Amino acid sequence: MTNQDMEEQHESVAGRRRPILRLTAHPMPARRYLSAALVFLSTCGAGTAPVAPLPETPPRGNLLIVGGGAEPPGLMPRFVQLAGGRGRARIAVLPMASTAASDRGSEMASRLQTLGAQAQVFDLSRQEAETETTARQLDDFTGYWFSGGDQSKLAAVLLATPSLATIHRRYQEGAVVGGTSAGAAVMSNSMLTGNRQGDGPPEDDGKFPPIARRSFEVAEGLGFLPGTIVDQHFQRRARQNRLLSVVLEQPELVGVGIDESTAVLVRPDGRWEVLGESSVQVFDARRARITAPDAPVLGSTDITMHLLPPRSVYDPLSGQTTLPAG
Repeated sequence: MTNQDMEEQHESVAGRRRPILRLTAHPMPARRYLSAALVFLSTCGAGTAPVAPLPETPPRGNLLIVGGGAEPPGLMPRFVQLAGGRGRARIAVLPMASTAASDRGSEMASRLQTLGAQAQVFDLSRQEAETETTARQLDDFTGYWFSGGDQSKLAAVLLATPSLATIHRRYQEGAVVGGTSAGAAVMSNSMLTGNRQGDGPPEDDGKFPPIARRSFEVAEGLGFLPGTIVDQHFQRRARQNRLLSVVLEQPELVGVGIDESTAVLVRPDGRWEVLGESSVQVFDARRARITAPDAPVLGSTDITMHLLPPRSVYDPLSGQTTLPAG
């Protein structure tokens, strides 16, 4: 596929303290930068994106990262609960990834309202995201939802803006941040765009891509889950080789492959809880031996892979996993 993934028909905070952890989000400074569109374009095609620094204060909020596809039962009610519950949750819907952003945003807002949340659509342009007025408006929410579509569009609108800085700060303070499909891919600080690099064939050419260096385009994401790179529709679209290629090229990143109808809940204690119907695959090459960057082929030993079914709990700091009973 290109970076315009199939858009989802369905998308679902106050948190508590979390111990200091390698894989947590960080607040972004609330000053203005160069256009994020330029920042985004400068990273595309390079095969790498900057690794975000660890936060000084661990976030008190939750992340709900959904792999796309049909929404499993109970997911959106859980999101509303994390945002404060019926009658108290106030959720901002950001649908800019979609080619039909207005319709997608309105649909999602209506669904959230049926669950007892107040919901407002923010279909932002880059210019609007850069204003302090929009940043102040976004400060009034307990939850933020990023819809599916093209993750590059989300990054181009929001990167290095006061609006994104506000969402990061609210996450630090306890708000929940969620997204599906493109809204999942954009969560990590290094983001798969869905595009091939160089002269490689497009992803939808029907061929299973080889595990190789400089094969897939990586750009800067929104940075809520530093130290990782997230892939979505994972098993359904056979994206294991794509994620492995990037993880072996950037072994400081933990690869998180989330299948359709499945979600990872990143809790304030730093652990990841798997929700939904399928599984999550985690690729960890931080202690692996990998062939040199100038070697003719890519090879590695001692890669750790976790297969996490629903109700698993994974600790990214220790690598320990609790599998569901039975």
